[in-house]
Amino acid sequence: MERIAIFAVWFLVSCYAFAGPDKNSIQIKGSDTMVNLGQAWAEKYMEENSAEFIAVTGGGSGTGISSLISGTCDIAMCSRTIKRKEIDLAKNRGVSPDEIKVALDGLAVVVNLKNPIENLTVDQLAGIFTGRITNWEEVGGEDKKIVILSREVNSGTHVYFKEYVLQKNDSKNKDEFASSALLLSSSQAIADEVAGNPSAIGYYGMGYISPQQKAVHVALDSNAEYIAPTIENVVSGKYPISRPLFLYTNGQPQGLVKKFIDFTLSPEGQEIIRQTDFVPINK
Repeated sequence: MERIAIFAVWFLVSCYAFAGPDKNSIQIKGSDTMVNLGQAWAEKYMEENSAEFIAVTGGGSGTGISSLISGTCDIAMCSRTIKRKEIDLAKNRGVSPDEIKVALDGLAVVVNLKNPIENLTVDQLAGIFTGRITNWEEVGGEDKKIVILSREVNSGTHVYFKEYVLQKNDSKNKDEFASSALLLSSSQAIADEVAGNPSAIGYYGMGYISPQQKAVHVALDSNAEYIAPTIENVVSGKYPISRPLFLYTNGQPQGLVKKFIDFTLSPEGQEIIRQTDFVPINK
Protein backbone atom coordinates (compact mmCIF):
# COMPACT_ATOMS: atom_id res chain seq x y z
CA MET A 1 0.00 0.00 0.00
CA GLU A 2 2.83 2.39 0.87
CA ARG A 3 4.46 1.81 -2.54
CA ILE A 4 1.13 2.46 -4.29
CA ALA A 5 0.68 5.69 -2.33
CA ILE A 6 4.17 6.89 -3.23
CA PHE A 7 3.56 6.11 -6.89
CA ALA A 8 0.26 7.98 -6.80
CA VAL A 9 1.95 11.09 -5.38
CA TRP A 10 4.73 10.86 -8.00
CA PHE A 11 2.11 10.48 -10.76
CA LEU A 12 0.14 13.50 -9.59
CA VAL A 13 3.29 15.63 -9.29
CA SER A 14 4.41 14.51 -12.76
CA CYS A 15 1.04 15.39 -14.28
CA TYR A 16 1.12 18.73 -12.49
CA ALA A 17 4.64 19.56 -13.65
CA PHE A 18 4.10 18.61 -17.29
CA ALA A 19 0.49 19.56 -17.87
CA GLY A 20 0.93 21.40 -21.15
CA PRO A 21 1.23 25.02 -22.28
CA ASP A 22 -1.19 26.39 -19.68
CA LYS A 23 0.52 24.82 -16.67
CA ASN A 24 1.66 27.05 -13.81
CA SER A 25 4.92 25.25 -12.97
CA ILE A 26 8.11 24.37 -14.81
CA GLN A 27 11.06 22.10 -14.14
CA ILE A 28 14.63 23.29 -14.77
CA LYS A 29 17.57 20.87 -14.61
CA GLY A 30 21.24 20.79 -15.54
CA SER A 31 24.50 22.61 -14.97
CA ASP A 32 25.79 22.63 -11.39
CA THR A 33 27.69 25.78 -12.30
CA MET A 34 24.37 27.48 -12.99
CA VAL A 35 22.25 25.93 -10.25
CA ASN A 36 22.71 28.77 -7.73
CA LEU A 37 21.95 31.29 -10.46
CA GLY A 38 18.88 29.32 -11.54
CA GLN A 39 17.61 29.14 -7.97
CA ALA A 40 18.15 32.88 -7.48
CA TRP A 41 16.18 33.57 -10.66
CA ALA A 42 13.41 31.21 -9.55
CA GLU A 43 13.12 32.73 -6.07
CA LYS A 44 12.83 36.27 -7.38
CA TYR A 45 10.46 35.24 -10.15
CA MET A 46 8.13 33.45 -7.70
CA GLU A 47 8.16 36.47 -5.37
CA GLU A 48 6.62 38.44 -8.21
CA ASN A 49 4.44 35.60 -9.57
CA SER A 50 3.14 33.80 -6.51
CA ALA A 51 0.72 31.59 -8.45
CA GLU A 52 3.57 30.00 -10.44
CA PHE A 53 6.20 27.51 -9.34
CA ILE A 54 9.75 27.04 -10.68
CA ALA A 55 11.76 23.97 -9.57
CA VAL A 56 15.54 24.06 -10.16
CA THR A 57 17.92 21.12 -9.72
CA GLY A 58 21.50 20.43 -10.82
CA GLY A 59 23.20 17.22 -11.88
CA GLY A 60 25.36 18.54 -14.71
CA SER A 61 24.82 19.90 -18.22
CA GLY A 62 24.57 16.40 -19.68
CA THR A 63 21.83 15.54 -17.21
CA GLY A 64 19.93 18.67 -18.20
CA ILE A 65 20.09 17.85 -21.90
CA SER A 66 19.11 14.23 -21.26
CA SER A 67 16.13 15.40 -19.20
CA LEU A 68 15.04 17.79 -21.94
CA ILE A 69 15.24 15.01 -24.51
CA SER A 70 13.32 12.58 -22.30
CA GLY A 71 10.66 15.19 -21.50
CA THR A 72 11.37 15.29 -17.76
CA CYS A 73 12.26 18.97 -17.70
CA ASP A 74 11.12 22.13 -19.47
CA ILE A 75 14.45 23.98 -19.48
CA ALA A 76 17.99 22.58 -19.48
CA MET A 77 20.77 24.69 -17.97
CA CYS A 78 24.10 24.19 -19.79
CA SER A 79 27.60 25.51 -19.29
CA ARG A 80 28.54 24.19 -22.75
CA THR A 81 26.91 24.02 -26.16
CA ILE A 82 24.80 21.01 -26.99
CA LYS A 83 26.72 18.21 -28.74
CA ARG A 84 25.97 16.94 -32.24
CA LYS A 85 25.09 13.48 -30.91
CA GLU A 86 22.67 15.06 -28.43
CA ILE A 87 20.99 17.02 -31.22
CA ASP A 88 20.65 13.84 -33.29
CA LEU A 89 19.19 11.93 -30.35
CA ALA A 90 16.78 14.78 -29.65
CA LYS A 91 15.57 14.83 -33.24
CA ASN A 92 15.03 11.08 -33.12
CA ARG A 93 12.82 11.65 -30.07
CA GLY A 94 10.89 14.48 -31.71
CA VAL A 95 12.62 17.17 -29.64
CA SER A 96 14.00 20.38 -31.23
CA PRO A 97 16.51 22.00 -28.84
CA ASP A 98 16.41 25.79 -28.93
CA GLU A 99 19.48 27.59 -27.54
CA ILE A 100 19.32 30.82 -25.52
CA LYS A 101 22.55 32.44 -24.30
CA VAL A 102 21.83 34.06 -20.95
CA ALA A 103 25.19 34.86 -19.32
CA LEU A 104 28.98 34.59 -19.45
CA ASP A 105 31.25 32.80 -17.01
CA GLY A 106 34.94 32.69 -16.29
CA LEU A 107 36.41 29.41 -15.02
CA ALA A 108 38.60 30.02 -12.00
CA VAL A 109 41.56 27.77 -11.25
CA VAL A 110 42.00 27.59 -7.50
CA VAL A 111 44.64 26.44 -5.03
CA ASN A 112 44.91 26.34 -1.26
CA LEU A 113 45.62 29.61 0.55
CA LYS A 114 48.94 28.17 1.78
CA ASN A 115 50.13 27.46 -1.76
CA PRO A 116 52.62 30.18 -2.85
CA ILE A 117 51.67 29.82 -6.53
CA GLU A 118 50.04 32.99 -7.89
CA ASN A 119 50.32 32.63 -11.69
CA LEU A 120 50.04 29.76 -14.19
CA THR A 121 49.98 29.59 -17.98
CA VAL A 122 47.44 27.58 -19.94
CA ASP A 123 50.25 25.20 -20.94
CA GLN A 124 51.18 24.69 -17.29
CA LEU A 125 47.55 24.01 -16.44
CA ALA A 126 47.37 21.46 -19.25
CA GLY A 127 50.53 19.82 -17.93
CA ILE A 128 49.16 19.65 -14.39
CA PHE A 129 45.70 18.33 -15.21
CA THR A 130 46.95 15.72 -17.72
CA GLY A 131 49.51 14.49 -15.19
CA ARG A 132 52.61 15.52 -17.13
CA ILE A 133 53.48 17.89 -14.28
CA THR A 134 53.18 16.09 -10.94
CA ASN A 135 55.04 18.25 -8.41
CA TRP A 136 54.43 21.89 -7.46
CA GLU A 137 58.18 22.45 -7.62
CA GLU A 138 57.99 22.09 -11.43
CA VAL A 139 55.93 25.30 -11.69
CA GLY A 140 57.78 27.34 -9.08
CA GLY A 141 56.11 26.04 -5.95
CA GLU A 142 57.11 23.83 -3.06
CA ASP A 143 58.32 20.25 -3.31
CA LYS A 144 54.88 18.65 -2.92
CA LYS A 145 52.92 16.21 -5.04
CA ILE A 146 50.03 17.89 -6.88
CA VAL A 147 46.53 16.66 -6.03
CA ILE A 148 44.29 17.14 -9.09
CA LEU A 149 40.60 17.83 -8.60
CA SER A 150 38.12 17.81 -11.47
CA ARG A 151 34.39 17.84 -11.98
CA GLU A 152 32.89 14.52 -13.05
CA VAL A 153 32.64 13.69 -16.76
CA ASN A 154 28.93 14.58 -17.04
CA SER A 155 29.68 18.16 -16.06
CA GLY A 156 29.75 20.87 -18.73
CA THR A 157 32.54 22.50 -16.73
CA HIS A 158 34.60 19.29 -17.05
CA VAL A 159 33.97 19.14 -20.81
CA TYR A 160 34.83 22.81 -21.36
CA PHE A 161 38.03 22.65 -19.30
CA LYS A 162 39.17 19.52 -21.13
CA GLU A 163 38.43 20.87 -24.60
CA TYR A 164 39.73 24.41 -24.04
CA VAL A 165 42.63 23.97 -21.59
CA LEU A 166 43.83 20.38 -22.03
CA GLN A 167 43.16 20.04 -25.76
CA LYS A 168 43.61 23.72 -26.76
CA ASN A 169 40.42 23.68 -28.87
CA ASP A 170 42.16 21.24 -31.23
CA SER A 171 39.84 18.40 -32.29
CA LYS A 172 42.89 16.26 -33.11
CA ASN A 173 44.26 16.64 -29.58
CA LYS A 174 43.08 13.69 -27.47
CA ASP A 175 44.62 14.72 -24.15
CA GLU A 176 42.56 13.63 -21.15
CA PHE A 177 42.60 14.29 -17.44
CA ALA A 178 45.20 12.32 -15.51
CA SER A 179 43.97 8.98 -14.21
CA SER A 180 44.96 10.21 -10.75
CA ALA A 181 42.49 13.11 -10.90
CA LEU A 182 39.78 12.98 -8.25
CA LEU A 183 36.40 13.45 -9.93
CA LEU A 184 34.05 15.34 -7.63
CA SER A 185 30.31 15.70 -7.98
CA SER A 186 29.98 19.46 -7.58
CA SER A 187 31.83 22.75 -7.72
CA GLN A 188 31.22 23.16 -3.98
CA ALA A 189 32.94 19.82 -3.33
CA ILE A 190 36.00 21.09 -5.20
CA ALA A 191 35.93 24.35 -3.23
CA ASP A 192 35.78 22.47 0.08
CA GLU A 193 38.59 20.06 -0.84
CA VAL A 194 40.91 22.84 -2.06
CA ALA A 195 40.24 24.81 1.14
CA GLY A 196 41.41 21.85 3.25
CA ASN A 197 44.24 20.44 1.12
CA PRO A 198 47.46 22.48 0.66
CA SER A 199 48.49 20.33 -2.33
CA ALA A 200 45.21 20.50 -4.25
CA ILE A 201 44.30 22.33 -7.43
CA GLY A 202 40.85 22.49 -8.98
CA TYR A 203 38.58 24.60 -11.15
CA TYR A 204 35.01 25.88 -11.08
CA GLY A 205 32.80 28.69 -12.32
CA MET A 206 33.93 32.00 -10.86
CA GLY A 207 30.61 32.35 -9.08
CA TYR A 208 32.04 29.90 -6.53
CA ILE A 209 35.16 31.96 -5.74
CA SER A 210 35.43 32.57 -2.00
CA PRO A 211 38.02 33.74 0.55
CA GLN A 212 38.66 30.08 1.47
CA GLN A 213 40.56 29.41 -1.80
CA LYS A 214 43.02 31.38 -3.94
CA ALA A 215 42.20 31.94 -7.60
CA VAL A 216 45.41 31.94 -9.65
CA HIS A 217 46.01 34.42 -12.45
CA VAL A 218 46.14 32.77 -15.88
CA ALA A 219 48.07 33.67 -19.05
CA LEU A 220 47.82 32.16 -22.52
CA ASP A 221 51.60 31.68 -22.49
CA SER A 222 54.69 32.84 -20.60
CA ASN A 223 54.96 36.00 -22.73
CA ALA A 224 51.38 37.12 -22.04
CA GLU A 225 49.91 39.02 -19.12
CA TYR A 226 48.59 36.98 -16.19
CA ILE A 227 44.91 37.83 -15.76
CA ALA A 228 42.63 37.43 -12.73
CA PRO A 229 39.19 35.79 -13.13
CA THR A 230 37.00 38.88 -12.63
CA ILE A 231 33.79 40.07 -14.27
CA GLU A 232 35.61 42.98 -15.89
CA ASN A 233 38.26 40.70 -17.39
CA VAL A 234 35.67 38.25 -18.74
CA VAL A 235 33.61 41.04 -20.35
CA SER A 236 36.71 42.55 -21.95
CA GLY A 237 37.86 39.15 -23.20
CA LYS A 238 41.20 39.44 -21.37
CA TYR A 239 40.70 36.43 -19.13
CA PRO A 240 41.68 33.39 -21.21
CA ILE A 241 39.30 30.80 -19.68
CA SER A 242 35.75 32.04 -20.17
CA ARG A 243 32.56 30.71 -21.77
CA PRO A 244 28.88 31.44 -22.43
CA LEU A 245 26.09 29.91 -20.36
CA PHE A 246 22.89 28.63 -22.02
CA LEU A 247 19.31 27.63 -21.45
CA TYR A 248 17.82 25.05 -23.83
CA THR A 249 14.12 24.45 -24.49
CA ASN A 250 12.17 22.11 -26.74
CA GLY A 251 11.41 24.40 -29.66
CA GLN A 252 10.78 28.12 -29.35
CA PRO A 253 9.88 28.99 -25.73
CA GLN A 254 6.15 29.40 -25.14
CA GLY A 255 3.81 30.08 -22.24
CA LEU A 256 5.35 30.06 -18.78
CA VAL A 257 8.70 28.86 -20.15
CA LYS A 258 8.93 31.96 -22.37
CA LYS A 259 7.78 34.19 -19.53
CA PHE A 260 10.54 32.85 -17.27
CA ILE A 261 13.26 33.09 -19.93
CA ASP A 262 12.18 36.65 -20.74
CA PHE A 263 12.66 37.36 -17.04
CA THR A 264 16.23 35.98 -17.10
CA LEU A 265 17.07 38.32 -19.99
CA SER A 266 15.37 41.36 -18.44
CA PRO A 267 17.36 44.03 -16.58
CA GLU A 268 16.20 42.46 -13.30
CA GLY A 269 17.24 38.96 -14.34
CA GLN A 270 20.59 40.18 -15.65
CA GLU A 271 21.23 42.01 -12.38
CA ILE A 272 20.78 38.70 -10.57
CA ILE A 273 23.50 37.31 -12.85
CA ARG A 274 25.83 40.07 -11.69
CA GLN A 275 24.89 39.52 -8.02
CA THR A 276 25.79 35.82 -8.29
CA ASP A 277 29.21 36.72 -9.77
CA PHE A 278 28.51 35.75 -13.36
CA VAL A 279 28.64 38.16 -16.28
CA PRO A 280 25.46 39.65 -17.80
CA ILE A 281 25.05 39.63 -21.57
CA ASN A 282 22.54 42.52 -21.50
CA LYS A 283 23.39 45.80 -19.81
